Order: sequence, then C-alpha cells, then structure tokens
Amino acid sequence: MSTKLVLVTGASSGIGEATAKRYGAAGAHVMLLARNAERLFGVAHAIREAGGTATAFPIDLSAAGALGELAGRIESEIGTPDILINNAGAGRWLPLLDTSPDEARAMIEVPYLAAFNLTRAFAPAMLARGSGGIVFITSPASYLAWPNASAYIAARRAMAGFAESLQSEFKGKGVFVTVVALGTVDTPYWENNPGSRDNVPKADPRLLPTLTPEQAAEAIFAGAEAKKPFVVKPAAFRALFVMNALFPGLVASQLRRSSKKAPKDKG
Repeated sequence: MSTKLVLVTGASSGIGEATAKRYGAAGAHVMLLARNAERLFGVAHAIREAGGTATAFPIDLSAAGALGELAGRIESEIGTPDILINNAGAGRWLPLLDTSPDEARAMIEVPYLAAFNLTRAFAPAMLARGSGGIVFITSPASYLAWPNASAYIAARRAMAGFAESLQSEFKGKGVFVTVVALGTVDTPYWENNPGSRDNVPKADPRLLPTLTPEQAAEAIFAGAEAKKPFVVKPAAFRALFVMNALFPGLVASQLRRSSKKAPKDKG
C-alpha cells in the first residue's frame, strides 16, 4: 500500500474523512478533495501527524472546468491515482414539491457529474497503464425507492448506473470498478441537509444498524483492496435488493408504510 496514490472526494468530514485516514494509516499517499479548505487541511494534518502522507486540494467539485484543471495538476505533480474514490455527495431528502430546481441540479452536479468528470479525467492514464481502481460510494437509494426523496434517489441512481456501465466497459482492461452501497451513517451529512433524516424509512436497528464513519471506511477499504464489484453495508440490504428485483410492488409498499410522512396504502 505504501506505493499507492489514493484520491478521495468529500474528504473533509464523515465517510470521506474516515476513508482518507484509513488509507493514510495503511501507507498510501492520500489526496484529499473537498470544498471546505479549513476542514480539509485539518484532515490532511491529522493523517500526517499519524505518520501518513496526505495532500489537500480544496475545490468546488461542481465546477467542471476547475476540476479538469486540478486533475491535470495532480497528474503532473503527483501522478495518476491508483484508486479514485468518488465519495462526495450532497442534497436533501425532500418531497418533489419541496425540492427546488436549483437543489435538484446541485444533486446531479455532486455526486454524479463530479464523479463523471473526475473519472473521465483519470481513466485514460489508468487504462493506458492497465491498472487502477475506481470506487463509487452510493446508498440503497441506487436500488430502492421510497417517498419524499425523489431528487436524491434520481442522483444516486445516476451514480450507480454510471458505475455499473463502467464495470462492463473496463472489463478485461486492468481497471476495476467497485460500487459501495452504504446504509445510514452517523455523519454531519444530516445536519448539513436539514429535514432529510425525517424522510428516512423506519427500519429494525438490529437488522439495519446505523454505521459509524469508521465502519463505512473499513467496508470501502476492504472492498477496494479485494477489487469487489459490489459492496453492501449493512449486509441485510442485499436481501432487500434481491426482494425488490423479484417483488418490486411488495417492497415499494413496505417502504411507503415505513416512511414517516408517506400517505397510507389503501386496503
């Protein structure tokens, strides 16, 4: 791991911060991208204080032009990442009529377009050398749907669709693609996106416990190191995804019933 370059987006807090620290502890040179410069430099400092190597690159990930320029700078100054972790995400879980067009657009810009632009920037060099990994962090919203989170769900499905298409496109070319679907994680995301937690469907915490950022980071790290195509945490979501593929109407009905503000099914 000591020779690996790992780039993590959304690295200033939560899952991204924990993932960056996990790779830093494993000996990787971690490149950190996020908008909040103060927090990002704090994470980089913490990694270096723990004996790791980290470089912070404050950037607005929704700015496609700036992102392309930064990718070129990283390649020339440090090198092409061995692993690119598309983690950055934003957006509130809200009903359609409470979601503005600007909010919907922002949720497409980050995570989906940010992931698209970074992946497109680094993929040529990865493919040319015949090695590398691209990791996409998403949520069960990529495979399930519930009320009052329509724009969020659409953006997450775009991420998963892009990632799964790349798995086919890059097959046999030395570049692996891993999709990581994480359940609820206890991070500042919920405070930064007010109202979202109210729209999380209720679930049995024994089957679908809330994860810590460190648990999420370990799932990401282990999945990428094993080059797994698909990682799910908590594992019980796998059964839900299969059930949804086989019995979509039943799963949709149960998710509606477990949603706090959803209308009751009739009959």
